[in-house]
Amino acid sequence: MSRTNSHLGLVLASTSRYRKELLTRLHLRFRTHDPDVEEFVLPNESPTETASRLAIAKAKAVSDLYPDSLIIGSDQVAICDQKLLPKPLTHERAVHQLRHASGRVVSFLTAVTLLNMTTGTAQTNVVKTEVRFRKLTNEEIDRYLQVEPAYDCAGSAKAEGLGISLMENISSEDPTALIGLPLIALSGMLRNEGILIP
Repeated sequence: MSRTNSHLGLVLASTSRYRKELLTRLHLRFRTHDPDVEEFVLPNESPTETASRLAIAKAKAVSDLYPDSLIIGSDQVAICDQKLLPKPLTHERAVHQLRHASGRVVSFLTAVTLLNMTTGTAQTNVVKTEVRFRKLTNEEIDRYLQVEPAYDCAGSAKAEGLGISLMENISSEDPTALIGLPLIALSGMLRNEGILIP
């Protein structure tokens, strides 16, 4: 990187193709590494706290491997009427999630952490996106999941794909947050570390 902190490598602690594609937009050289962090909710933990904790945990999970690097960790939690909507992983769970989201507002909390391994400091930000889903019929849900099986996405719908047709409106300070990596927040964090963007 021809940057102020050019001696530091940049690592994305994720194997998500969505996050990789988003980070590519910043025109920075980076590598990816699987953080292998188990995603679970602690007792009495708020959704914001869960997203932040997991983003930090993912960055720290690969820290021993990259001692002279800036490490990015990110996590997203979706919640609707106090009910968490994790990655469904199966068709049946995705159908259940979309039926629950039908006609309701789903809040997506996307946390991003930037860990500087040379200073030991970390920046963390959580960006909230509110998505109002249309009233969905069972037939619409089935058709959508047949075309775009969003089993690896919290909330079971891809706003960057056909899932946008299920939505009535989206409210967010950062449109990339919903896809999984809030680039506005991350760009500010990188600038704080002396990385010139653009």
